[in-house]
Amino acid sequence: MNSVATFRQGIYKSEVVRRVARWLDAMPHPPIAIEIAPDRVAAVRWTRTGSVDAFAVEAIAPGALIPSAVETNIVNLPVVRGAVAAVVDRLRAKDDDAALLLPDPVIRVFVQHFEQFPRSAQEAIPMLRWKLKKSVPFEADETLISYMRQAPREDGVDVVTALARLRIIREYEALAENVGLYPGVVLSSSLAAVALLENEKPTLLARVSGSALTTSIVREGVLCGYRCTELPAHGATLTPQMLLEEIFPVAAYYQDTWGEGINSVRVAGLGVRTAEFVRPLEEEFHCDVHSLLHTAVSEGRIPADARPLADRELEGLVGWMLNRG
Repeated sequence: MNSVATFRQGIYKSEVVRRVARWLDAMPHPPIAIEIAPDRVAAVRWTRTGSVDAFAVEAIAPGALIPSAVETNIVNLPVVRGAVAAVVDRLRAKDDDAALLLPDPVIRVFVQHFEQFPRSAQEAIPMLRWKLKKSVPFEADETLISYMRQAPREDGVDVVTALARLRIIREYEALAENVGLYPGVVLSSSLAAVALLENEKPTLLARVSGSALTTSIVREGVLCGYRCTELPAHGATLTPQMLLEEIFPVAAYYQDTWGEGINSVRVAGLGVRTAEFVRPLEEEFHCDVHSLLHTAVSEGRIPADARPLADRELEGLVGWMLNRG
């Protein structure tokens, strides 16, 4: 399977990669990208020059898709398949390669430090399987695993590893194949959105999608922390305190490990409620807190042709676009 081969290669495996943007940029970037979320399917087609040719968004009925690393994700296949077919039809896409941006709970991501790490994938993959076998709720023989090396905080090697259950990935690949596309890249949405973060200072991203919260920290292009958790509530019932309680472990780990605090916070997925969360986060972290997409737009880092994607809060697709090379 082409997409499985790409996923195995890495979130992108490289021995000299130092910046998150570089390993995203190193991936193949097909002309179509489809982001699948619990409440919608969104797709973009790019021109040969990398500008947005067309995009489409289709809502999904609540409960039709429930992201999970272990259990069946697509609960109502006709509904989800219909949404994918609708956006692909509006893009006039057929027989094209496509990137799939999947819900964060599907792909487990770990940032680990090693004193020594093998140079070859033939040695590295078995080592990572053994080290992480107790950290994932599925057997090693049905696990897709990918990794990248990045600049360490000290002597040794830091490695970002992504794992997913093959059966779950195949659910999403089948959606694309059903409409005549060839899924060539598989990535979690928040890893794509990380490209929208500033690289000069330690920045924390808190991204909500459905009932999942993904917290990641980037420092000078290095992914320093990553955690995806299930929120105790979502939508109108989510409170700033609930969000803070889920974010705090990643921030505390970063402070203890790197010996410094967070310099800025970016939030995504909160929609019209974003303003309610800004003040509590500012008081907790004592730094500026802003919307991920609004900041990127105001700083001129999102081209004009991608503004409609930002307006629809499609940060995964916008981040992926910024790294199309």
